[in-house]
Parts: sequence; structure tokens; C-alpha cells
Amino acid sequence: MLAKPNRLTRGSDYKATVRRGSRCAGAHTITYVGSSAETDSPRFGFIVSRQVGSAVTRNTIRRRLKAVCAEALPSIRGGASIVIRALPSAATIDYATLRADVVRCLERKASA
Repeated sequence: MLAKPNRLTRGSDYKATVRRGSRCAGAHTITYVGSSAETDSPRFGFIVSRQVGSAVTRNTIRRRLKAVCAEALPSIRGGASIVIRALPSAATIDYATLRADVVRCLERKASA
């Protein structure tokens, strides 16, 4: 679970990150990385639409993404705001594949 300082909570923060941040597309996710002067800790947000599947599937994907980001937190530069959008194919893959997809983009765009 991500602590409160490590979460994006406002819609305006999501919009700013998606519109102005750099984009990294994986096979199952799209990662947007922006910078924020508000805080020193990296912040994460997740977008999992209805196209991914039922509520149970969406929540499972969201929990998996949160676990991957909590694990990668020490290697992310401070002040980064990161939004991860799950694509519909994310519903059919295992955790290891999802983790590899997200970690590749995080290493590329948000490493310290």
C-alpha cells in the first residue's frame, strides 16, 4: 500500500501529469511521468477503465500496480508524479509480466 504522501489524489494533478508529462508505452500499460514542485516524495496515480474488465478485475489490476510501485519507490526520483494507465490486455497477464512492463518504463523515465 502506498502512503498518503505517495498518492495523487486530485483530478488536476492527474490531468497535468498526463498532458505535460513524458510518456512511455508498454504492451499492457502506459506510464506518464511529470515533475511536481509541491513535494519531495514521488507520487503515483492509477487509471483502470471499465474496458479492462469487471470491478473485481479492475481492483485486482489496481492492487497489483500499487504493489509494483511500492516496491520501486526507493529508486524513483523525488518530486516525480507518475500516472499509470492499464490497457485492456492487463487483465489477462500474470503479475510478473505486469511488473516487468511497469518497471521498464519507470527505470526509463523516473529513475533517480
